[in-house]
Amino acid sequence: MEILQFDFMQRALLAALLIGLSAPAVGIYLVQRRLALIGDGMGHVALTGVGIGLLTRSGPVWTALVCTVLGAVLIEVMRAKGRTSSDVALAVMFYGGIAGGVVLLAKAPGSTPANLNAYLFGSITSTTPGDLVVFAVLAVVVLAVALGMSRVFFTVGADEEYATAAGLPVLVLNIVLAVMVAVTVVVSMRVVGLLLVSALMIVPVAVAQRVGRSFAGTVATAMVVGVVVSVGGVFTSFYADTPSGATIVLAAIAVFVLTAAGTALRARMRGPHNEAEDHLHTHGPTCGHRAVPHEDHVDYLHDGHRHAPHGAHYDEHFADENEIAQGRRSS
Repeated sequence: MEILQFDFMQRALLAALLIGLSAPAVGIYLVQRRLALIGDGMGHVALTGVGIGLLTRSGPVWTALVCTVLGAVLIEVMRAKGRTSSDVALAVMFYGGIAGGVVLLAKAPGSTPANLNAYLFGSITSTTPGDLVVFAVLAVVVLAVALGMSRVFFTVGADEEYATAAGLPVLVLNIVLAVMVAVTVVVSMRVVGLLLVSALMIVPVAVAQRVGRSFAGTVATAMVVGVVVSVGGVFTSFYADTPSGATIVLAAIAVFVLTAAGTALRARMRGPHNEAEDHLHTHGPTCGHRAVPHEDHVDYLHDGHRHAPHGAHYDEHFADENEIAQGRRSS
């Protein structure tokens, strides 16, 4: 294929693959905790790190990583200690980060408006072999932590009080997650830009939640969607001569709109369902609750209700009296 004849496009596709895998793997926990916009705050702080790197003629990737990690730790500690609300802390990061970055970039030697746009909106074709190596190492670390510690991250995200009572180091785990978000932002800045990075962490997860039937399935689906829209967006931008970052995000939004329309139509045909509230139990073949076949899936009889895994939550299906009686006898 013509696109693969160019070295810079080969690097661009590899970078898109890395971020397509790692961004949704972290974004799933942000969506679960209703912190979908925290990626934007980290992106603004990263711009200050980029400005420091260019001003001091050091590597902007590494200075952006240091600044973003420090900002992530600071905001998580402030949120945990209750010194200020998380939305105020995010607002400070938003405005201070982008303002500092713009000022520093303006003072950097040889800086032009094009440099600012490249970091704000992405410039995937300018990815160097050195950048690709750094991105690969960081992406592998993010994936290893996000997938290897998925159970504890899910538990903390579902109920911090329960996680604390269970002996989990909630503050430490929240800081680890915030650092992973910071690393993902730095890895993504060449691909989609610091202003659009949050979209690649959140939109594929939103798509996966509509079709996944378990938390693990939702994570896997989100990563597949992330890879498809990232690599597909690079292909499209090459032939359509459009900015790669914006094209990737628009592709993700298009997939979300189509998925939302399809699932809404399917739900209307199947009838309404309600989401189970405060459901902390994880159902499965070994959970001890009676499995009840229901159309193309399995419900689990629990406390007089039938709970069906659906994405990162459980749907509430109503059980009849015979099922409730059988469930009581089996327990």
